[in-house]
Amino acid sequence: MAVASALSLLKLLPFAVLFAAPALAHDYSVGNLTLTHPWARGTPPAPPVAAGYVTIVNRGGEPDRLLSITSPAAESIEVHESTTVDGIARMQRIDDLVVAAGQTLALKPGGLHLMILKPSKQLRQGEKFAGTFTFEKAGAIDVEFAVQGIGETPPLHLEHGDSKQ
Repeated sequence: MAVASALSLLKLLPFAVLFAAPALAHDYSVGNLTLTHPWARGTPPAPPVAAGYVTIVNRGGEPDRLLSITSPAAESIEVHESTTVDGIARMQRIDDLVVAAGQTLALKPGGLHLMILKPSKQLRQGEKFAGTFTFEKAGAIDVEFAVQGIGETPPLHLEHGDSKQ
């Protein structure tokens, strides 16, 4: 009897995952832009930096430029890009991030990402913190970053985001 119950529950698992995944995602829109699931990795206590990620979709007919990202949870937030050249990992700040018309730009681990400088406290898995993205044309949009585990990879429904510049 216990085996039959366990098999019945296993049959329901795909449906549970299907309905749970959208609950993990959170999207925000302003003008022609949609920001999909802003998230950050958890940190150890007293972190000097943290990493954040988001996918930006421009459904409009003209490009838009990211002017700033702010949060009361950090001294500042910058866009950075990780690259590996001749086996050496490098990171550089990107001062001019433009999201082209019709483009989906994924800021994700291993490429373009957000550097959250001097977070005001430890970022703990399951918590959220506020942020504001300001774009040249679309204007400002308030978001909530969901904090995931320290070594977390992108949520399954976001891991294949397209990153184009």
